[in-house]
Amino acid sequence: MALRPTDKPDIEAALAAVLDRTASRDCPQKLARALHHAVFPGGARIRPKLCLAIALANECDSVELALRAACAIELLHCASLVHDDLPCFDDAPMRRGKPSVHRAFGEPIAVLAGDALIVAALETVATGELSGAAALRMPGVFAVLARGVGAPHGICAGQAWESEPTVDLARYHRAKTGALFIAATHAGAASAGVDGAPWETLGTSIGEAYQVADDIQDAIATPEALGKPCHQDEHLERPNAVAQLGVQGAARRLRELIEAGIDSIPDCPGRDLLVDLVRAQSQGFIPKGLSRAA
Repeated sequence: MALRPTDKPDIEAALAAVLDRTASRDCPQKLARALHHAVFPGGARIRPKLCLAIALANECDSVELALRAACAIELLHCASLVHDDLPCFDDAPMRRGKPSVHRAFGEPIAVLAGDALIVAALETVATGELSGAAALRMPGVFAVLARGVGAPHGICAGQAWESEPTVDLARYHRAKTGALFIAATHAGAASAGVDGAPWETLGTSIGEAYQVADDIQDAIATPEALGKPCHQDEHLERPNAVAQLGVQGAARRLRELIEAGIDSIPDCPGRDLLVDLVRAQSQGFIPKGLSRAA
């Protein structure tokens, strides 16, 4: 079945189905509860929505493959949050307004939960019946996701840059946050059987914009508003856009990145709708109080 621009595949239901399989009664129950805690309730699900939007814009002929790719992207993102919050990294007590996984279930279970979510993401793409062209495209989607989480340019590398004595800020942002946005654009394109390369600038720009917005929020917001600790970049002496550019300079950079991403969207059957969606989603990146600034 082909995806149409008006279709809205149910990401939450698809994620719940994955968790039903992964965190079943056969799973150690503390680990099972930790997996649910990490995935639900979720955030804005920006990355899987972007993946599906690109598949839609290119008239993907396999709802199943596109939805699998979108779910995998979100599971990888959730895994990265579990690991990012660990005591060896941020030691964050909260995530999405509730205790982080290691605070709720202990550090060993949090490590295992993050690992299990990465494996579940790849399993989601690689297992189950696909027919025709979708079956031929699956290995390409799988490879895109693996690159997005691994080294040298994936989110593992992004986390590792924090342990280096110096790092270029754009390179750090591209790996730490941009990698999964790039994977989302490539996976959406690959699901539809089109070349992912022309879509990479969109992923790069939106990924960096999201990280710059996060840097701004970390500097000016409150834990109550964000649902997680603030001032972590300053406390941990991490590279960040506010330290380099100031709040207003970071806000200008944020807007430049959003526009660059939108301008880069290639011609495709659903381009106009995709532009509207990316612009609407990106408005949520701009922190309150900065909407008229810069």
